[in-house]
Formats: sequence, C-alpha cells, structure tokens
Amino acid sequence: MYVTIPTEYANTKPQSQSVPVARLSAEKLLHTKSHLFFEGDRVDWLYQVKSGVVRLTRLLEDGRRAVIAFGYPGDIIGFPSNGNHHTDCEALTETRLQPYSLTHLEDGASDPELHSELLQAALREISAMQDHFMMLGRKTATEKVASFLCTLAERVGEDLGCYKQFAVPMSRSDIADFLGLTTETVSRTLTQMRKSKIIAIESVHTIVVMRPTALLGLSSGQN
Repeated sequence: MYVTIPTEYANTKPQSQSVPVARLSAEKLLHTKSHLFFEGDRVDWLYQVKSGVVRLTRLLEDGRRAVIAFGYPGDIIGFPSNGNHHTDCEALTETRLQPYSLTHLEDGASDPELHSELLQAALREISAMQDHFMMLGRKTATEKVASFLCTLAERVGEDLGCYKQFAVPMSRSDIADFLGLTTETVSRTLTQMRKSKIIAIESVHTIVVMRPTALLGLSSGQN
C-alpha cells in the first residue's frame, strides 16, 4: 500500500487476482514480527497478501530506516530488482500469503492469463509508487498524515454509521518513516486532529474518522 493523492472519500479496494486453485501453490502463513524475505535475497516467488499486513523497509547508507510500503490484502509484493529483493519484509500482524512463482511473471508461455495478471499488478505498483513519491514531495506534514488516514479508511475502514473505523497495526515511527516525517510530528498531528474532533483515537492501534469531509480537506490542503 502506498499513499496516493485522494480525490474522493470512497470505499475503493484493489482488484483481487482470480486464479484457479489448481494453478496455485499452498498458502504461506507468516507470524507477527516474522520476516518473509530480506533485502538482497534472490527472488523466486511473488506473494499476494490474503489477510494481515506486512511492512517493507530499507536501510539507508547512514543507518536510517525508510519504510517503502505496507502490504495489505489484495497487494502483491516481492517484485524483483535485478533478480533480488530490494527491501526487507516483516509481518506486522499474522499474515496469510499466496505465493506465485516468479517464472509466471518472466515467461507467459505456460500460463498467459496469470502472466498478464502479474504484469498488470507490477504496472499498478509502479503507478502507485509514483503517486506516493509525488505526495511526499508536495505535501505538508498535516496533509501527509491526513492522506495516510484517508488511504487506510478507503482500504480497510469499517462503517460505523457516518463514521469509519480502522486498525493501525503499524507504530507511529513506522508511519513517520513511511511519510518522511519525525515520530514527534506524526504524534503531534494526530493529537491536533483528535482535538479538532476530526478523528478519535480509540487505542494506539484503532482510529475512528469522525469527520470524513474535514479529513479529506486536510489531505488536499483545503482546511
């Protein structure tokens, strides 16, 4: 999951792959805090997240960490860079993954339908990554955090009347490293949104959007 520039507050979810069971490998279960792969590992498999959430990270040359993306149900992760993984991948919650052999992406002769589906998923990731980088470069701290919350509400929010509730399995420092902010800035921005009654923080890992239109406005700099 990348944070893109929201245009409307709607419950839009990514298209799920529809692949005959006979063509699939057995699902893989990843326990919380377990790693699926590490940066530099050779890529043999791609993975679609079926349930749970994973975090994709890299270490910069100076030792700082960058959170590249979060993998949510429907996302396909593990696309190679020169044949290797370019991030670490760790489960934030218990996660089920559907493996796909890399050969299905590289050679469409044996299974053209699956090849096309994986290729389209790769193209969608590139497009979403470009939107995310544009968001990082052009938005203020408040706009970034609001955009992040809008994206989560769209992807996994549950309706509570006119409100939306969703789990936030990542830490505040994860969010900060994802948005290019400090942990203090993320925490302060969330507190300001809570005081303005735009959101309610039910627990450290649960947020309720009380005023969806106001949150969307913050994400685009309208408030």
